[in-house]
Amino acid sequence: MTMTSAADERYTVPALLRGLELLGCFSRQTPTLSGADLARQLDVPRASVFRMLHTLEQAGFVERVGDSSHYRLGLGVLRLGFEYLASMELTEHGRPVIEKLRDQTGYSAHLVVRDGREVVFVAKAAGRSAMFQSIQVGARLPAHATVLGRLLLADLSLADLSALYPEAALPVYTARTPDTVAALKTLISADRTAGYGISQGGFETGISTLAAPVFNDQTAVVAAVSITVPAQQLSDAQVVQLLPLVRAAAAQLTQRLSHLPTRGQQPAFAETLSA
Repeated sequence: MTMTSAADERYTVPALLRGLELLGCFSRQTPTLSGADLARQLDVPRASVFRMLHTLEQAGFVERVGDSSHYRLGLGVLRLGFEYLASMELTEHGRPVIEKLRDQTGYSAHLVVRDGREVVFVAKAAGRSAMFQSIQVGARLPAHATVLGRLLLADLSLADLSALYPEAALPVYTARTPDTVAALKTLISADRTAGYGISQGGFETGISTLAAPVFNDQTAVVAAVSITVPAQQLSDAQVVQLLPLVRAAAAQLTQRLSHLPTRGQQPAFAETLSA
């Protein structure tokens, strides 16, 4: 053993390394694993695996699948992934896309991701209206109460939503805010079928939002592109003019992120996500 490798080994934390190896056992092919499965793969005692699982579960990096003995990756891993995207590829590719969308529409354009129960603005192209200058990168909004959040929650099943929102009643911000998980799921499904979302004074009076989802190479929703219009209600003519531009911007960013062949408009949720 060389002196360098000995020094590297001296600074290695075995328990942390083993925990990371455990997380790496989950994949698209094996999205759920039991403690016994993990013990076999890692070749460590089950008791050690269960302690690691308990620790990772407390931190939100894994979660139990219902009442079974199986686990899956938790929102903590998703949060790290979103932070990476926000700081690297997503904003790098997204910024020129939303700047072009701002130039085409004249309205502020945004790129957002989801962090747990919140929508996070990771990039912004300010429009002409001073009304939206206060929305800064890093700003957070409740996911369940916004059209942006509904688009970003589209991959979650009713069971997943119930786990994310275990309370009986959701916080209500306006008369249009869904107050139950079932009501939220209905709105999410409608937006997913349409392939876009429109909110007209639904979260904040006097503001309308048009948004479309951005997908990765596995057709999972990773972000949303939106514009904000200073109006309580959009005319049909405005929707006809603006919505194709928003969807085209989302499709362009999807193309950049996923390297999928462009097929005209952003594909509808129904074409890209399983029911």
